[in-house]
Order: sequence, then C-alpha cells, then structure tokens
Amino acid sequence: DVAARRNAFLMLFNESEDLAIQFLAKNMDDVNKFGDGFALLVLELTRKVCRRDPTQKSRFVRVLFQMLSSTSAAVSYEAAWTLVSLSSAPTAIRAAAVTYTTLLNSKNDNNVKLIVLERLEDLKKNHTKILQELLMDILRALSSPSVEICKKVLDVAMDIVTSRNVGDVVSTLKREVGKTAQESFDSPESKGMVYRNMLIRAIHGCAVRFPHVAESVVHTLMDFLSSDGGMQVVIFVRAIVEQYPTLRPALITKLLSSVEDVNSNAVMCVCLWILGEYCDTDETLIEALDTITEQLGQPPFVLQKKDKDAAEKAMMEAAQGPKMITKNVVLSDGTYATQTVYSENKKPEIEDDTPHLRKMIIGGDVFLGSTIASCLTKLCLRASDMPTVDPLRLKKMTADAVLIMCGIVKMAEATVSAQRSSLSDCTERVTLCCRALLDPKANEILKETLLNDGKATFAAFLKTLKEKEAKDAASKSSKDQVPTTQPDDLIHFRQLRSMAVQGGDVDLDDGSDLARATGYSGDKGASDMLSSELRHVHQLSGFADPVYAEAFVTVHDYDIVLEILVMNRTPNTLANLMVELNTMGDMKIVERPQQHTVGPLDQITIRASIKVSSTETGHIFGTIVYEDSVTKEKGYVNLNDIHMDIMDYIRPATCTDEMFRSMWAEFEWENKVAISTSIPGLLEFLDHIVTSTNMTCLTPHDSAEKGSFLAANLYARSVFGEDALVNVSVEKKDDNDGKLAGYIRIRSKTQGIALSLGDRITSVQRSLPKKQ
Repeated sequence: DVAARRNAFLMLFNESEDLAIQFLAKNMDDVNKFGDGFALLVLELTRKVCRRDPTQKSRFVRVLFQMLSSTSAAVSYEAAWTLVSLSSAPTAIRAAAVTYTTLLNSKNDNNVKLIVLERLEDLKKNHTKILQELLMDILRALSSPSVEICKKVLDVAMDIVTSRNVGDVVSTLKREVGKTAQESFDSPESKGMVYRNMLIRAIHGCAVRFPHVAESVVHTLMDFLSSDGGMQVVIFVRAIVEQYPTLRPALITKLLSSVEDVNSNAVMCVCLWILGEYCDTDETLIEALDTITEQLGQPPFVLQKKDKDAAEKAMMEAAQGPKMITKNVVLSDGTYATQTVYSENKKPEIEDDTPHLRKMIIGGDVFLGSTIASCLTKLCLRASDMPTVDPLRLKKMTADAVLIMCGIVKMAEATVSAQRSSLSDCTERVTLCCRALLDPKANEILKETLLNDGKATFAAFLKTLKEKEAKDAASKSSKDQVPTTQPDDLIHFRQLRSMAVQGGDVDLDDGSDLARATGYSGDKGASDMLSSELRHVHQLSGFADPVYAEAFVTVHDYDIVLEILVMNRTPNTLANLMVELNTMGDMKIVERPQQHTVGPLDQITIRASIKVSSTETGHIFGTIVYEDSVTKEKGYVNLNDIHMDIMDYIRPATCTDEMFRSMWAEFEWENKVAISTSIPGLLEFLDHIVTSTNMTCLTPHDSAEKGSFLAANLYARSVFGEDALVNVSVEKKDDNDGKLAGYIRIRSKTQGIALSLGDRITSVQRSLPKKQ
C-alpha cells in the first residue's frame, strides 16, 4: 500500500535517520514506483537533513536528479526547487531550469505557468548564462492564450537576450506578430491588441540594444501601421529613423507607400511629422509632397451637399427595420392559412473611395490639419535649399501648400467637433507657416527653427529616455545587491553564551532578534512601523462608558481582520458580552465574534474576519451588548464607525501612454475635483498628490523646468484588478495671488473607486506635504 509505505518511512526517519537513509539508498531506483506522496516526503526530509547537516548533500543528489524526470508535475517541480536550494553548481542549476521549462510548456494550468515563471525569474538573477541556453524554450510559452502569462514570459526573456540569440528571438517575435494579424480579435483564442503592443515593444527593445537587427524587423512591422497597434509601430519607426541614418531612405520610401492605408488620426500625425523632418533628398521631397496632396485632394475640405445627402439617405435606410408582409395561402389539403413573411431591406453598398487623410480632415480634425500645415511648410523650405529642384516646380509646390493651409483654416472655422476650441491655435500656427513661405524676412527668421529644432529636440528626448532606462537598470541591480549584513557586523554565537540564560538573566540578543523578525530593526524602521500601526487603531467607545473598546484593523488584500480590545470598567462581572458588527458597502462578515464573560476590571481581545469584494468605501459599525451578573440588567454601548481607507487597496502600477488613453476614453465614471491648496509649487503639489494617493506618475518632469502650468497623468491599480486613472491640470495664476488653480479628474470603470479617490484627494490637497 502506497500510503502505508509512506507513513512507515516517515516513522523510520523520525526514529532512526541512518536506517531511513540506508533504505533510501538501497531502493533509489524504485523511488518513482512508490507513489507521489512518498517522493514528496523524501524531498521534504532531504531539505530538512541538508539544512541541518550540509555535508549530507552528496547522499541525496542522485535521487534528486532521478525525481526531476518524474511524470508527476508536483514531484518534478519540488525536486527542481530542492536542487536549486541545496546546490549552486551549474549542472544542478541547468537540470532544474530544464525541468522548469518542460513544466512551463507541458502544463495547461495558468497558475502552474505563473509559478514556474516566478522560479525562472529568481534563477535569472544569479544564473543568467544558463537561462540564455534555454531562452527559445521559454519563448515557446508565448503560445498560451493568457495575456498575463505572455507578458511574464517576455519580462523574463527580454533581460537575457544576447547578441548570439537575438536573431532567433526576433524571428520568434515577428512570427507571433504575424499570427496576431491572421486571427480575429473576436475569437476566444485571440489575445488582442494588448498582446501585439507587447510584442512590438519587445522588438523595439531588441532593436535599440542590438542595432544590426533593426533593419530586419522595422520593414515587417510597418505592415501593421493600419492595424490596432499602429501607434506603437509608428513610435518605433520614428525612433529608428532618428537613431539609424543609414536606414532612413528605405524607411521613408516604405512609409510613403503605407500612408494611404493609415486610418488612425494619431498615427497619421506621427507619419506626417516623420516625412516633414527626414525627407532630405529631392526625390523623396517631391514624392512626399505629391503623396500628401494626392491624399488630401483639392480644397475646400468640407462635405459636399450631394455626398452629405447620400450619407443621410444610407443611414435612414439602414435604420429602418424589417418589413412584415401577411398574406393568405391555400394549403395542399385545400384549407386556408395565414403566412407572415419578414422582408429585410438590402443594405446599400456605399462606394466611398475618398482617401483616409481627406476623410480625417473633412471630419474636423484640427490637430491633424496643423500637422499637415507644418509638414508641407518644412518640405517646401527644404526644397528651396536644393539647387536640383526646378524653380517653377518649387513655386507650384508653395502655392499648392498655401491653398491647402487656407482650406484647413476654413475647415477649422466650420467644424462642430470637439476640437472647435483649438481654432485660434490652428489659425495662428497656419498663419506662421504661410508667412514662412511667402515673406522673405519671416523665412529668414523661422527657417532654421522649423527645419532643425524639432529634430534636435527629438534626439535629446531619445537620449534622455536612454539615460533614464540605464539609470533605472543600474538602480534595480544595485537594489538587488543590497548587503543584508555589513562586513564589520558582530557575529553572536548564542551557544557560547548559554550561562546568561541559565542564570535567569535576559539574553541581550533576544530583543534584536525579535526586532528583526517583526521588522522593527533600526530607529527609523521602528518609529515608522509604530506610527503606521497606530494609524490603524480606532477608538470605538468613550473612556466614561462601562465598557471601553478599541479595534486594531489589519488589511490584507481581500481580508480585513479586526482585533477588538474590550475592557470592563465596572466592578461587576459582565456576562454574555458580545460585539454585534454590521457592514455597509461591498463587505461581508465571515467570522462573527462569540459571547464572552469578562471579570471586574478585566479585558479580553475579540477577533472578527471580514471579506472585501471591491474598492468602494465601506463602513463597519456595531454595538456591544452585555448583562451585569450582579444587577441582572442588560446594557449596550453604541460603537463609533470604522471608515475603511481606500489607500489600503490601491497599489502603484505603470502602463503605456496608449493604454492610458484607450482606458481614459473607455471608462465612463469621472469625478472632477477643483484644486484648492496652500502649496505654492507646481511640482511640489504634484509630488504631494502622488504620495498621498499611492499612485505612479506616468508623465516625466524635470525639477529644473520653469513654467506657470503643469499637466500629468497618474495611474494605479487596486488589489481587485480595477484601474484608476487621474489627470492633474494645475496652473499658477498671477491674478490669484500666486495660488494654484485647476482641476484633478479621476476616471475608473466603477463608481466607487472614482468617488473614493476624489474624497481622498479633496482631504489631502489642503494639507501641507510632510518634510522628508
């Protein structure tokens, strides 16, 4: 019997360890036949013995290697983990890593995959070279339908890419990107746009670190400019065009052929900026101008009356429902019957061959119109410096550009879209561009700025990003290598100081060990933790009440534990004392307090457990009911409410600008908070809001920057997976005595988190930030 053998071996090990090890040595080849329970017991005992006596490791190595090939996932995983914990030899680490990758690709359970990836992440810190050999096996896990697992796989894999394997890695990533183009996003197997953006970011990272692969990937990715991940692709192309001048001609040619397929306004803006900055030969200049003017068509950029009527007619026909026709028919047996037929109108096929760029402008995109004006101006100014361009052709190009800009301003004046408020900015920008083309003095002043400053600023931006990434990587590696014990720390051998304990004196090391175990090490750590705990102590009743009560609240993700200290302030025994609790909000009491008897002037601690299901603000309230055993009178004490703080559930998180914008447009709940604070500085106020709300600032700011306004995006995620988005728009007004003014807007998918965060910001913005 498998269970009997396991229990017998456990008893043998506890009674005679040497006999148990001898039995294991004799039957080592048959361990896999003794069942999973026996194998797991052997692994547990192996760890126990080797931890107590490290010289015993050699006796267990063979059985550990044998268990790595077990058919049971639990046994092979435990064997790999045990082997890594006992040995740092390359052979042992390699065998454990191979086992982990086998489990990663053979098991369908997502939880197993995530656990294995965590183990691989730990191995990566100290054994990078070994994992580099298994990189392609790790990347096979990208076939998982879970986006979370794919993200974890890319996080593990991208740090161990080297110049030797980067070609294979990039080929795998390109193949995965190609799969996302073939599958439908509505199918259950689809991982959607998020997965494609992750792959494009990974390829971008490889291209930045290993320039020789940039050329092989950028042309493949440019085929996705018209897809949902087009913004991520065009940002990648923009960086490559700036960083690798040798690739510019081929990329510009490819971009010119792809512009007509771009259907996103934001992607089109970046494409036009690239064309305006990096078309530096006469052929590409003329081709870019011809392409843009062809896609725009002739002004005016407004919907013609016949096109408008046709569109309205098509919409009305599409809105009409199916028609119901009822008629009498004669059946085969000669009887009559009523037949009802639903006839649905054939949907009219609208043949619209209008180019995407013209549609966007006619739709009222004022920002895109400004970008077009700037792009055409740069192309014309750059063409004027080239002697190979025909003067007559140059004049025609300039005239066409000015006509298009005038049409853009007319469109901005007539538009009724949300960008109507940008009319003055658009008019001013287009006027400046027209003057740069038509006025020789303005041309002389503005030419250098328009043609070179934008490119130089973008190059400086890329350099800053690179320095920031290098700094973050260095700080991360230094954080991982923080020494736990300093070289000159004393080592205490307690076994050599046992006389102090035997004599009844207190061992002086007990206090420091207890402090380290509980986290109170160091004066600062002790004071911080004590103040943090005191913030979670709530007084429930008054000092003059017959029963005094206070609660210590511990929040751990989904669980709240209340430790209620109840003190009997009377000289009589209180019988049947019970704390009756209730909750308001998405909270449920799991374990209710039991009845107790409390002696005179005595105290007890009562525990209660509460489950939380969302990040909404909740309240815990209740009553203490008791019976005086002397007077037999029943009494009760109403308790103060415990208000649950939303900050217990908010965790800082990061996301890309594209994800932030898409979530901002998707989320329906918004809370708008007016700024009213005594804090004088813009960055000081932003830092105070970030610290007080436990969020991450996604917008980089330099403390050396001077300005009278500031805008920033903040992001956080709750322990329940809910996203919280915050936009801070603040201005320092001179007419308001230098005080800050503006608004903080909060958006989320649920109403509770938006309201709770708004209340939190309202309460903390008035208080001055704590001095560090």
